[in-house]
Amino acid sequence: MSNTTSGAYQFDQDFSIDEIISDAYERIGLVGTSGHQLKTARRSLNILFQEWGNRGLHFWEVGNTNVTLIQGSSTNVDATDEGAGTYTFYRNAVDSAAAAAASPQATTVPTANVYGITDILNIGFRQNYNTTSQSDVALSKVDRSGYSGTANKATIGTPSQFWVQRFIDRVTVTLYPLPNAAAAAATSKLMVYYVKRIQDVGAFSNATDTPFRFIPCMVSGLTYLLSQKFAPERTQELKLFYEDDLARALSEDGSPSSTHITPKTYYPNI
Repeated sequence: MSNTTSGAYQFDQDFSIDEIISDAYERIGLVGTSGHQLKTARRSLNILFQEWGNRGLHFWEVGNTNVTLIQGSSTNVDATDEGAGTYTFYRNAVDSAAAAAASPQATTVPTANVYGITDILNIGFRQNYNTTSQSDVALSKVDRSGYSGTANKATIGTPSQFWVQRFIDRVTVTLYPLPNAAAAAATSKLMVYYVKRIQDVGAFSNATDTPFRFIPCMVSGLTYLLSQKFAPERTQELKLFYEDDLARALSEDGSPSSTHITPKTYYPNI
């Protein structure tokens, strides 16, 4: 009789929070955990996900949406991760102090709700949106010094630069130049690529908001954090296991592209 396979590919989604916690505790020699131990492990797993945010970009959390511009207004992408759960793209009028005082924020909803944005990656300006003749132009991302150095921030034209500010409760994007009538036309859009936070753990029956590739380092990372509380004599050893698993997952994550190496030619007599 020949062996058969499961025919399923759902292990990462069927591997619930309580099983992850159980496996982590077993690695440090604790079996039959209590309610407090389950609660503190869930908290540590949430902390682990926040720590991953400091490790770099997670490609599975990259999304995109489009924004219709408003003539003469900068565009601010609000990515508040608290509140009602529907996130809004804010338009801040900067063409005059009177307009800003009268209507500091006019809001519009993007084509799809976005949740928990942590950073803006790329923005492009698309003309002839949703047609066969559409064309995209990438905007340059500038830092605070670059934006502050622009002489007239109320200049009207086709946006070519954007500046991102990351606050505690939101991420904002400011355009330069401000959109002119053509840029604010119904057939023109800003195409925004953003990176989101990893979702919170939540209920013990939940799956995690991570791909299957990160399950090994997630379990070993939780084991390392729990060892600091319940088996400190093994913490350094378990940290090495965690860092090794995480390095492998991070090296695999992403979308590789072709690399072209061109030699530099030097003509000293010309």
